[in-house]
Amino acid sequence: MSTDQLRLRAPRHRVSRKSITLWTLHAVIGWAVLLVPQLVVLLFSRTPWQIGVAVATLAVGTAHTVVMPRWRYRVHRWEATPDAVYTLAGWLNQEWRIAPVSRIQTVDTKRGPLQQVLGLSTVTVTTASAAGPVLIEGLDHDDAVRLADELTTTTQATPGDAT
Repeated sequence: MSTDQLRLRAPRHRVSRKSITLWTLHAVIGWAVLLVPQLVVLLFSRTPWQIGVAVATLAVGTAHTVVMPRWRYRVHRWEATPDAVYTLAGWLNQEWRIAPVSRIQTVDTKRGPLQQVLGLSTVTVTTASAAGPVLIEGLDHDDAVRLADELTTTTQATPGDAT
């Protein structure tokens, strides 16, 4: 299949359900960084605007932490074929990407501390695209290793100069 025949379409595979936990933890940590200093200030001074800001931060942070991970899970998908890697990611801003195998330059996996605890990994597919690498976040670690091996093998067997 030539690059001209690749079409934007919904990828087949969902990321791991454990991604919901990962994204929830990231959200909790992010909102705690904003809320904890506000609570410390409230220990020493309680003006109405300070209380209002802290309550607003807590309300928005709670809504974001509850809604975002589940929404992202419904959206995030990926698929690797012999011709291309397809991804759909995001929640408010959604991004569809196609990386033709002939354009793949490197395939990497990474695991942050929370990903390691949850048994998850991210696969990064680097191409010559100005849009940057294609990220497949939230894969079970074993699936990520298999995908990286598969893409490496497929890329090596695909003619092209990856530019």
